[in-house]
Amino acid sequence: MSDTLTAFAQAKIRSLDEQSLLRTLKPTRRLDGVWVEREGRRLISFSCNDYLGLTHHPAVKAAAAAAVQAYGAGAGASRLITGDTPLISELERRLAAKKGAQAACVFGSGYLANLGIIPTFAGPGDLILADELAHACIWAGAKLSGAEVVTFRHNDVADLEAKLTAGRAAARHALVATDGVFSMDGDVAPLDPISRACRAHDAWLLVDDAHGFGVLGEGGAGVRALFPEARIDLQMGTLSKALGGYGAYVCATAPAIALLKTRARTLVYTTGLPPANAAAALAALDVIEAEPERVAAPLAKARRLTRALELPVATSAIVPIVIGPADRALQAAAALEAEGLLAVPIRPPTVPAGTARLRLAFTAGHADADVDRLAAAVRPWLAGA
Repeated sequence: MSDTLTAFAQAKIRSLDEQSLLRTLKPTRRLDGVWVEREGRRLISFSCNDYLGLTHHPAVKAAAAAAVQAYGAGAGASRLITGDTPLISELERRLAAKKGAQAACVFGSGYLANLGIIPTFAGPGDLILADELAHACIWAGAKLSGAEVVTFRHNDVADLEAKLTAGRAAARHALVATDGVFSMDGDVAPLDPISRACRAHDAWLLVDDAHGFGVLGEGGAGVRALFPEARIDLQMGTLSKALGGYGAYVCATAPAIALLKTRARTLVYTTGLPPANAAAALAALDVIEAEPERVAAPLAKARRLTRALELPVATSAIVPIVIGPADRALQAAAALEAEGLLAVPIRPPTVPAGTARLRLAFTAGHADADVDRLAAAVRPWLAGA
């Protein structure tokens, strides 16, 4: 037991608490795609990424249970040893077909995926350009790569072009990384012009489609389907949002995927995806393909809220209500919870200082009446109200 370690932790906790930035875990029982139970209270959740309500879908749960019976609870080893179950190969085939790619590689989580993908294709002597609001795992993967890392202004293609022009000639390779749907703002990256800039400078494009896959585009194919002209070299996404389970993937050409499977450290040195997760994802893909009305619902619900509050039209299932100070965001969340609505406040460092917010996520299971209740509860907390 280290007294200095404990003192260090206590001082950090005290400082965070004084700034209304201390975060603590709160056990939450998700009862279905909409309702949760916290501290004995039932609440309607607007803070889950289960956009299609598939975590509790009977077919998805049945597939996961059957996989446990057939293959066991875990993979038992890394994929390159004995942890590559037949279900994973089938899942990769289905994902590649869904994204219009030659091949796919499944990872344990979205964070692990970007930590493995980026250093596989970029290293010392290379250039990585990332949107300033890209997800933390993109920044972590870029830092691990050892490449030069440059930030471009959020969704600013002109700034990206200028920085590609300035840095590309001195770099062996260049990689541009961006979210497809930005998880804290809900806006969509302009992938057609970003792709054109990448092609003009021979830069590879990585798009993290965690919050678009299963929700946007024809058949839930994701943001790529919204931008038919875009060439996306590395189409990354997760199995844990719209698909309702856990895990992640990247789709690319067959040689690029083959390289990942032999060199991505977060695949080589970690246990393979449990069979139940692979089976659940396969069943979720079946539901998505069979129920286009379910796929369309989250965006429709988000747009119902933005119409009610006279906000810019939602472009994804995520709508941010920017409050400002962290303590006021906590107050807003507490007020909503008192009305039976769960909207967990998002505070720095997840979002920039002064932009603490309620990040509202809409699902296929939310009734119109739920959305209307939320709009009435949120209206007093709108910035400037």
